[in-house]
Amino acid sequence: MKEHGIDDQSVFEIGVVIPRRVMQVKDESFDCVHVLVEEFKKVGFVVERVIGIADEFIKLAAPLETLGRVAAALQIKKRTHIGMDLQFEVDEVEAFVKQPDGSVFSWCERFQCYCHLIYGIVNNSDSYVTLEFDGEQIYWETGECLLQKLESENIVKQVFPLHDEKKRKMLLRSWAFHWWDLTNQPIDEIYSYYGAKIAIYFAFLGMYTRWLLFPAAFGLALQFIDFGSLRLVVFPAFFIVVILWAVMFSQFWKRKNAALLARWPVSSAVADEPGYTIPGKKGCSLQPPMELIKVFETDKVKGKEVFRRYEWFGRFLRFRNDAIVIFSIICLQLPFELAYAHLFEVAGSDTIKFGLTAIYLCAIQYITKFGGKVCVKLIKYENNENTEKRADSLVYKVFGLYFMQTYIGVFYHALLHRNFSTLRKVLIQRLLLSEVLENLVENSLPYLKYTYKKYRVRRKKKKEKGESREKIQFTSRVEKEYLKPSYSASIGEELEDGLFDDFLELALQFGMIMMFACAFPPAFAFAALNNIMEIRTDALKLLAILRRPIPRAAATVGAWLNIFQFLTVMSICTNCALLAWLYDEEGKWKIEPGLAAILIIEHVLLMIKFGFSRLVPEEPAWVKANRAKHTIQTQDMCSKKLLRTISGGERKFDIMKKLE
Repeated sequence: MKEHGIDDQSVFEIGVVIPRRVMQVKDESFDCVHVLVEEFKKVGFVVERVIGIADEFIKLAAPLETLGRVAAALQIKKRTHIGMDLQFEVDEVEAFVKQPDGSVFSWCERFQCYCHLIYGIVNNSDSYVTLEFDGEQIYWETGECLLQKLESENIVKQVFPLHDEKKRKMLLRSWAFHWWDLTNQPIDEIYSYYGAKIAIYFAFLGMYTRWLLFPAAFGLALQFIDFGSLRLVVFPAFFIVVILWAVMFSQFWKRKNAALLARWPVSSAVADEPGYTIPGKKGCSLQPPMELIKVFETDKVKGKEVFRRYEWFGRFLRFRNDAIVIFSIICLQLPFELAYAHLFEVAGSDTIKFGLTAIYLCAIQYITKFGGKVCVKLIKYENNENTEKRADSLVYKVFGLYFMQTYIGVFYHALLHRNFSTLRKVLIQRLLLSEVLENLVENSLPYLKYTYKKYRVRRKKKKEKGESREKIQFTSRVEKEYLKPSYSASIGEELEDGLFDDFLELALQFGMIMMFACAFPPAFAFAALNNIMEIRTDALKLLAILRRPIPRAAATVGAWLNIFQFLTVMSICTNCALLAWLYDEEGKWKIEPGLAAILIIEHVLLMIKFGFSRLVPEEPAWVKANRAKHTIQTQDMCSKKLLRTISGGERKFDIMKKLE
């Protein structure tokens, strides 16, 4: 049933889930849901109530006037037409740059305003308010947040973002089902709908896939063309080419990222939250930021010392935590991985190998999950600057677990046993079977969860009605979205979302094709084909299978770019080791006199890797020119305003002097 109309510009973007009641309240003024709806209306929301099969839903939309008022109260900084980030003011809305879809506020800014309004409803009366829900009384105390109170009483089950059906269908046509464009994507529309972080991921995935096409073609040529005696020259040449390719990709991605941020009106205050974060662990000797600032204001000498101690103790905590993770990986996970790799190679029958693999896969899942939980607990002790820094810390730690899990068996076959045929089989198995199965599980598992949830709701409703053969249909879109799985990370849900798993998959793939490029050149072609499919399947997953994700303000790939660069350095070392043992007819490796030349190549490539950043600037020239122009305009405007203020002050001083 509809409680309130909605204007043409407002779209329902937030859903609040409440369980259906058995008993109805006689006096609506005491009804929890009625009071909650009225409070939502008071703060400026457009409200619609929907009765579902198992739950009741409240859909919320915020008109532009409401969003503007809250944005001004939150002092949200937005980019102006002169390139300067200023606090938003309702009366000066035309001074601010609009989003690519024409809206005033980005999805991240709107979500921030929604949260402020929803969780800002408090009891401002002098006494508690008695509310009723399903025959039980709830006391809403003075100064208490209404939604948090209802959440604690299990009356509000969840608050989640809703899909905009019109934009969702448009993206399905122009993005998810647009297979013939290969890597082209509507990045601006993705940014407007999902926010900067997800748009940056798909921009990165698209550019990475396009760049893969060149080494893929080169690798296929090496596979299908018989070079004969030139083989010993062609493989080192391929190795040099792919290393230069990887170095150039990292540098040109930075330029692409800078260009996207210049094109999108992403405020620097949103993209990079400044300041310290209060330590999350009780009993920590570090002081909260506000207390540090007060100390600094009263006594600058003492304040500097306190800040210095705070900073370096935080760095020590991060170093300690990293050391714990590395030591645990070396002492616990490394022997387990080596034991599996050795037993797999010496096993006589395929049945034993299959059993070992099954035991290994089950055990490694528990090891990784446990390691991820330990990493999350360790990060709570670190004074990282903001949420994204904490997420980066988790990425570094958890990637170490996956690095050992993914590559140690390959290293075992490649470097210790020098068994080239087995190495190729392992690479083909990892690239073909693993990626295909991972994509299948990644996209089918959320759909199966969604189907199972719908089945449970229908089954429960049928039990309530008795022996009814009537088919129960889900008619409300909001209920369907509520039953869909959320876009969450497999490890560290507190700090990361589903992008963690998507970036992890790309990083592990990049390491596999780069570190063993000389052993299996066609791997680049398999990776390119997989990523072309990944673009569309990930888009379909986000648009049709999962809920709309909560937006994140980060506007870069963060720690993942450092991991890609680390894997590039590792690939220089591993491929040089592979080339040091040239392949002979018996399928074994043997050292040739060309080792000295390979070592020279290694050092040259390392120098190129660390010196290439000097050659290719991280920002395009037009971005720098645009920023310089905006800086000059800002300085001119500030100078004129300051001069008017000074001259006005002098005239006022002269008038006061004459009156005296």
